[in-house]
Amino acid sequence: MSNVLIEVKNLCKTYENEGVSTQAVCGINFSIEKGEFVAIMGPSGSGKSTLMQMLGFLDRPTGGEYFFEGQDTKDFSDEQLANIRNKKVGFVFQAFNLLPRTSVFENVELPLLYDADGVSQEQDKIKVLAALKSVNMDHRVYYLSSQLSGGEKQRVAIARALVNEPEVIFADEPTGNLDSKSGLQVMKILQKLNEEGHTIILVTHETYTAEHAQRIIYMKDGAVVADDLVKDRRIAQEGEILK
Repeated sequence: MSNVLIEVKNLCKTYENEGVSTQAVCGINFSIEKGEFVAIMGPSGSGKSTLMQMLGFLDRPTGGEYFFEGQDTKDFSDEQLANIRNKKVGFVFQAFNLLPRTSVFENVELPLLYDADGVSQEQDKIKVLAALKSVNMDHRVYYLSSQLSGGEKQRVAIARALVNEPEVIFADEPTGNLDSKSGLQVMKILQKLNEEGHTIILVTHETYTAEHAQRIIYMKDGAVVADDLVKDRRIAQEGEILK
C-alpha cells in the first residue's frame, strides 16, 4: 500500500478578473507522505498561501492534477470537498480565527458540530478534552477565548484542528502574530504532534520556523525552486534562492 498522502502534478492556479488573467502558481510537482512534516517557504507573493489553499481544498486548481490518498480530486463535488475539509483536514491560521465570546471548549468543539455521523455529546466531550490536553490547554477549558494570550489562542486553534483526528494539519504562518517565546512553544507542539504520527504542512516565510520541519519546499514567483531535507540544506544556498 502506498504511503503517499498528497501528490500534485503540474498544478496551476490562474485568477481571472475583468478579463485579466493572473497566474499565481504553475508547474508544481511534488508528493508528501503520511507522517511527514513539510514546510512550504518563500517570500510574500511567492504563491505559498495559494498552494496551501488548493492542497487544503479551500480553492480548486485551474490546471494540473491533485491526488489525495490516491484519489484524483478534480471530479470531487462541492459536498465531497466539504466532507474532506471537515474530516480529513485541520487548519491553523495566523489570525487564530477563534470566536471571541465563546469558551475554549466550544471553539474546539465546533468542527464536531458539522459532523453528520451522529456521535454522542459525551464522545464529543472526550474528543475535545483530549485535543486540549495534547496542547497543554486543558486547564483553560471554560475560559473565553478573548481571555487568552496570543500563544494560548494558537494552541486552542491547534486543538480545534486536531479534534476530528484529521489526516493532515495545515498551519499557515502560525507564529506570525506571536512573540518569539510563544512562537517557539507553538512550533514545539507541532513537532510533537508530528512525532506522534500527524502529517503537518507548514506555510511560512520565517527560516527559524521552517527549520522545525523535516523538509522544506521553497517557492519563488509561483514555482517550486528547491525541495530539500532540512538536515541536508545549507543556509547560504537558501539565501541565494530567496533573493
